[in-house]
Amino acid sequence: MSISTRSFTVNGKTYTPPAQPVVVICLDGSADEYLDITLAHDRMPNLKKMTLSGYRGMVRGALPSFTNVNNSSIVTGVTPAVHGICGNFFFDTDRQAEVMMNSAEYLRSETILAAAANAGRKVAVVTAKEKLRDILSHKMTGIAFSAEKANQAQEATHGIGNVETVLGLPTPAIYSADASLFVLRAGVALIEKGMADFLYLSLTDYMQHTFAPEDGPSLAFYEAIDHELGRLLAAGAVIGATADHGMNAKQKADGTPNVLYVETMLTKQFGEGFRVICPITDPYVKHHGALGSYVAVHLPENVSETEVAAWLQAQPGITEVHNREMAVRLLEQPADRIADLVVLSARDVVVGRTPAHHDLSALDSGLRSHGGRYEEMVPLLISHPLTPAYRSKAGGDPRNFDVFDFTVNGTTLN
Repeated sequence: MSISTRSFTVNGKTYTPPAQPVVVICLDGSADEYLDITLAHDRMPNLKKMTLSGYRGMVRGALPSFTNVNNSSIVTGVTPAVHGICGNFFFDTDRQAEVMMNSAEYLRSETILAAAANAGRKVAVVTAKEKLRDILSHKMTGIAFSAEKANQAQEATHGIGNVETVLGLPTPAIYSADASLFVLRAGVALIEKGMADFLYLSLTDYMQHTFAPEDGPSLAFYEAIDHELGRLLAAGAVIGATADHGMNAKQKADGTPNVLYVETMLTKQFGEGFRVICPITDPYVKHHGALGSYVAVHLPENVSETEVAAWLQAQPGITEVHNREMAVRLLEQPADRIADLVVLSARDVVVGRTPAHHDLSALDSGLRSHGGRYEEMVPLLISHPLTPAYRSKAGGDPRNFDVFDFTVNGTTLN
């Protein structure tokens, strides 16, 4: 099977892929301690080999540390300020409506995946969550489907039909380990069948929201991931892997959720008219109950931005408060899509809207979530040796959205 090595340029960066299958994986929610602890139990031999022969390090993700934001950065190679996706959910001022940010209409950048397809690669996107498919497959010729709705994929719209029959994989439940393992197994099958040679595989963080790194189900899950990494390596793939965000317990000592309801707090202190947006909000309520460590605050006209910001900053559990200008500069946000203030919370704290806006009854266990600084640092894994130039780059300030650059351009295979 001939594999194109034609270079392509997207968003100011040129990529020259090797004549081998390229697989980039988003290990959704994989804080580095999940890898460390499973490795310590000697249950990830393939990852151990990758670490010894390739590269393993830590990189900064994009903020807020949410799924849509970071997946969009990974497939474009740029910050949210450039690609425009600033959350899973936001207040669209043009429409004067709170909406999910799942549509490619909100994406302002071309994707590496579409450019690779145009350069002759057989591109495939497999995502656990259906919510990501439209953004990830923007203007892309190739295969794009989700584990969540694999049995609904059609040749005309997804580049593949009869997924369960063609790949020999049943559609999994989205709230399961199998939702992520399906994605990896589909990637293996697509390579083995000659249907794809440039793949983006995006998992789901249900397991990390539900289990701590040392829990038995987590260890078994990462051992199963490792098995699929071995199969990808055996298929000749060059693998790059990173995470969209980390994960932390957000609980009090008694195990109850540690929540600051910011809209309720502001209304009590300053009066009515505040609108607090929780950008973590998405359809997957069993993951996090729409509670994360980052919220956006739209102010009423009759209050002082400076006074509100100072009051919020003084509240226990709140670690950062930025106005629009500082959020653009420090957090790399798109100025026209964020609120008057953004608020980030402590490692064990989540910020929400009002108690009525959050249904915690659906949570499978204690609250584990993400969104702030404490979930910003994530692993970067490359299966093959890096060139001297990229070893040097790894020692600087690489980002999780450099993973395609490292995987495609950075190994000694080029």
